[in-house]
Amino acid sequence: MTRLWVKQAIREIEADFQRSADTHLIRLSLPQFPGINLYLKDESTHPTGSLKHRLARSLFLYGLSNGWIKKDTTIIEASSGSTAVSEAYFARLLGLPFIAVVPDCTAKRKIQQIEFYGGRCHFVKNASEIYAASEQLEKELNGHYMDQFTYAERATDWRGNNNIADSIFRQMQREPNPVPEYIVMSAGTGGTSATLGRYIRYQGHDTKLVVVDPENSVFYNYFQTGDRTPSAHCGSRIEGIGRPRVEPSFIPDVVEEMIQVPDAASIATILWLEKILGRKTGASTGTNVWGALQLAKRMRENGESGSIVTLLCDSGERYLDTYYNPEWVQQRIGDLSQYQQQLEHL
Repeated sequence: MTRLWVKQAIREIEADFQRSADTHLIRLSLPQFPGINLYLKDESTHPTGSLKHRLARSLFLYGLSNGWIKKDTTIIEASSGSTAVSEAYFARLLGLPFIAVVPDCTAKRKIQQIEFYGGRCHFVKNASEIYAASEQLEKELNGHYMDQFTYAERATDWRGNNNIADSIFRQMQREPNPVPEYIVMSAGTGGTSATLGRYIRYQGHDTKLVVVDPENSVFYNYFQTGDRTPSAHCGSRIEGIGRPRVEPSFIPDVVEEMIQVPDAASIATILWLEKILGRKTGASTGTNVWGALQLAKRMRENGESGSIVTLLCDSGERYLDTYYNPEWVQQRIGDLSQYQQQLEHL
């Protein structure tokens, strides 16, 4: 009976995948950078509105195939919001109860979406508390803690099978510079950067993977020193990326370079990007694009041409109360003018 339910659950997830088209690849018009093309892989068009839809699907398939998820299993996840939204979607698809363990500062829109898909939220005060709280709920409810921070890098088939790297390179085939000089990605779990880096090496591409990291995150220091022990006392102000500890899914050896991005630069970039795209994006997209623009400046200064690809992770409509609220930004992030001026003078 259990095997039959698992078989039907996997079939249901695969059918849902077949109903979803691939996400768009947007080429930005940047005349200030002749010979350099910048592309955004728009992950906001997934059914649950973010890059984490791919991860949630992979984690459910991984859990089902390993025998960890059965009929009536309560699914538990530690998340800053977006992964929980996507997992709540798949839990509802399979008729399973879902609990998201999230910091109490999580964007209201994300909480509403988790609840819309039938999930409920368990709030903790500090981001560092989400792991222990999730483990405790797993024990109390005899449920399954998905643990995206451990399993993100292994749940996805990095060799291909329409993962995000495979999708990017297929969509780039007819572009002027089909093999990107750089792919730029921020790290939350580290799973997407691991997938990208492994795929690049497996396929023999010369593309360099650059990971951008916000303030209050330990990934950059770990990449520089190799020391896993330091931890941050407060969580990242850029939802979805940056971590207070080095997550098991972050694989530094597949990363060519890392760039630290000030939080104020990330927010200034999404406001600048809105003028170009005519739409709002999440702050992690600002982190990605700021890093991509620094690489474009480097290429321009060196007289190089080529393409850079980065990700539009989610829509800014989730953050109207925070990143698009000037009062909130002034209180939590600070003055953006330094970075706004840099963007205007690109």
